Amino acid sequence: MNHVEHVDAVVVGSGFGASVSAFRLAEAGRSVVVLERGRAYPPGSFARNPYEMSHAFWEPKDELLGLFDIRSFRKVEAIVSSGLGGGSLIYANVLLRKDERWFVHDSPLPGGGYENWPIGRQDLDRHYDAVEAMMTPTPNPYPDLPKAKALREAAEKLGLQTFAPGLAIAFASRPGGEPLAKQVVDEPAYGNLHNITRLTCRLCGECDIGCNEGSKNTLDHNYLSAATYHGADIRTLCDVAGITPLDGGGYEVRYTRYGDRDENGIHSRAFERITCDQLMLGAGTFGTTSLLLRNRVGLPALGRAVGSRFSGNGDLLTFCFGAEGTSEAGQVRLIDPAYGPVITTALRKPDGVDEEGAGRGYYVQEAGFPDFANWLIETSQMTASVHRAASVVKQFIAYRLKNRNESTISAEVAKLVGQGRLTSSSLPLLGMGRDTPDGRIILTDGELDVVWTTATSQEYFGAMRSTMRDISQALGGRFRDNPLWWTKRVVTVHPLGGAPMGRHVHEGVVDSWGESFGHPGLYIVDGSSVPGPVGPNPSLTIAAIANRAVEHLLEKPRRRPTSRARQAEVAQDLAVADPVAGRGMEFTEKMKGFFALGETDPMTGWRLGRHLSHRFMFHLTITAPDVERFVEQGEHTAVAEGFVGCDLLGGELPVQRGWANLFVATDDALTREMRYRLWFSDLSGNPLTMYGFKVVRNDVGLDMWNDTSTLYITIMRGHVPPGVNGGQDAPAEVIGAGVLRILVKDFARQVTTFRGSGGGPLTSIARFGAFFTKSVKDVYLRPAPRVDPVTASREDT
Repeated sequence: MNHVEHVDAVVVGSGFGASVSAFRLAEAGRSVVVLERGRAYPPGSFARNPYEMSHAFWEPKDELLGLFDIRSFRKVEAIVSSGLGGGSLIYANVLLRKDERWFVHDSPLPGGGYENWPIGRQDLDRHYDAVEAMMTPTPNPYPDLPKAKALREAAEKLGLQTFAPGLAIAFASRPGGEPLAKQVVDEPAYGNLHNITRLTCRLCGECDIGCNEGSKNTLDHNYLSAATYHGADIRTLCDVAGITPLDGGGYEVRYTRYGDRDENGIHSRAFERITCDQLMLGAGTFGTTSLLLRNRVGLPALGRAVGSRFSGNGDLLTFCFGAEGTSEAGQVRLIDPAYGPVITTALRKPDGVDEEGAGRGYYVQEAGFPDFANWLIETSQMTASVHRAASVVKQFIAYRLKNRNESTISAEVAKLVGQGRLTSSSLPLLGMGRDTPDGRIILTDGELDVVWTTATSQEYFGAMRSTMRDISQALGGRFRDNPLWWTKRVVTVHPLGGAPMGRHVHEGVVDSWGESFGHPGLYIVDGSSVPGPVGPNPSLTIAAIANRAVEHLLEKPRRRPTSRARQAEVAQDLAVADPVAGRGMEFTEKMKGFFALGETDPMTGWRLGRHLSHRFMFHLTITAPDVERFVEQGEHTAVAEGFVGCDLLGGELPVQRGWANLFVATDDALTREMRYRLWFSDLSGNPLTMYGFKVVRNDVGLDMWNDTSTLYITIMRGHVPPGVNGGQDAPAEVIGAGVLRILVKDFARQVTTFRGSGGGPLTSIARFGAFFTKSVKDVYLRPAPRVDPVTASREDT
């Protein structure tokens, strides 16, 4: 057996919660491996030109391993990061604490249920302190930035108060020093894992696309560098797919390690595994929730709260266009949103827990965009660009017609460039706050999906848009929604929820310390663990929650697993052999229904699965390679090939090996069974077996259709072979059950799929048809056994 590497802790991801966890564990002397799916981005490596940007996206199936992971769901778009440092690489640097009263308890949700925070501000304040000490946030030291002044002026006209939030940016060479652009940043005692000089902020507005100066205090420059200093092993381009608890405690983690491209542009892929005592999931809301959903079989004790409490943290982006004005000196005021950090100023609207009748609270912050984006925006205005070009051409023609020499054309070129008034007078506005956390993350066709709508947060978004409109008007500009809002869609850069903390397993996936209710040693340390919106920018709160969780973990007595060996699979060679080929036939069969994990009775599983919309189906080609042998043998064994479909297990999954036994005799002479056994694996590689049976029996009434179209199924862990010589199966753990049925339209198609093979295909079909007809006749048309009334009366007495 190959040796499998083992460490004290594996940390999946490298965002705010994951980086804090890696540092605290390594600092405490634990052996730590960090598995980050993206690559490292030292200063100077972020995309800037069109060619680089075309490769700066994350889509491994299309050989893209870049920074931006853009998701599109039914009513929400999301932008997250893939790289060493997680979301800190592309966030806007704002570090704010969650409002004390916004840690709500039993706050009603539409349709039932409650948003409940099992922790409060008092539980996090000293952890907020610890994170701030590491990331050294400071308010914008340039109060005269035009866009900061613009938001302050607008707020003052509206009677609102603004403030300068702490920004994780190196404005000076050392914390507390004098702000000065492009100065060398002092290196901390733990060093810098990139070994590249960092420079102070030059106010270029490129925070959201990666800082090439190294001015942002991103996690790779502090927590991850400190973790490396203390011995943590950080591995990039390692994409985790599988998680399995080990006998006696601990976990096995399976992942893909991406390598260099070959001559065809395909990245090499190595499949590796590692075991650990503690597993810290910090892959972000989508990454962590996806891992939990795809590993439900390997993590059977997870509660039904997995995927619940999704929220976009109330994110909304709008725009103020044409905010032109004049200063007291009579000069045209320019907002110049590309000058300065992306966010410098914020205002806060109170919540109903702060003021009675105030509704749900929110923040509004001015935003910006990279300086080079000004050119893209200006030149995209085709009408104005064409008019300017036509005017310049007209002027040149006039010079020539008048035979006038005009060699100095600087003024004409200036007209061609334009005045840049669109970008210089515009201001993006970013809002966030306490939207309703009633969304759900699920798997659909094996892909992550989000069921969420703005409808239940309509009043919240309406109030926020009203404030943003007032700001635009106060600046003399035109308010515009982002185009997606017209279809009631939003863009979030702060997806939250999916593995929420709760008071018990029916309310959450993890407890208030971030540890799984059903799987000790499994911790959730990212934004998926919050049970509702944070309100302000959530990064600092996520980091503080992780710091608290790891501190609690380190205080607990260490328990090492007693055994790290996985239970061996039953050898496949114990299974019956496939039928020998001869003169054969085949047909297809499609069945659909519902099932539920954690149930062993098919009808109970069907009822629960139907209530939860947990569907299961299969599409099989049933083949009897030799019809004569199939008919003559008692088990009537055919080969089943195709796929099963179940979003709960990972979508469409190929059948690795399958058998179908049709009209098998039972101990009851009047009963036959149709038995199906399918070997497959869930999306993370856990082997599973579906065993199903149809009971063909002549009961009271017309029940032949129901008997032959209803399959009672159980799902078992492992590839469980049939019992030898028709005996009982080997002992196996049943992890789910349900019922499948053939729809009438699918049966009509099935009739047309019969095909013969080998010599005499029509003879093969006819032979199978005769077998089928005789089997049905034996069950439904055989006379009932004659009962002697005298004997029966004696037996009754």
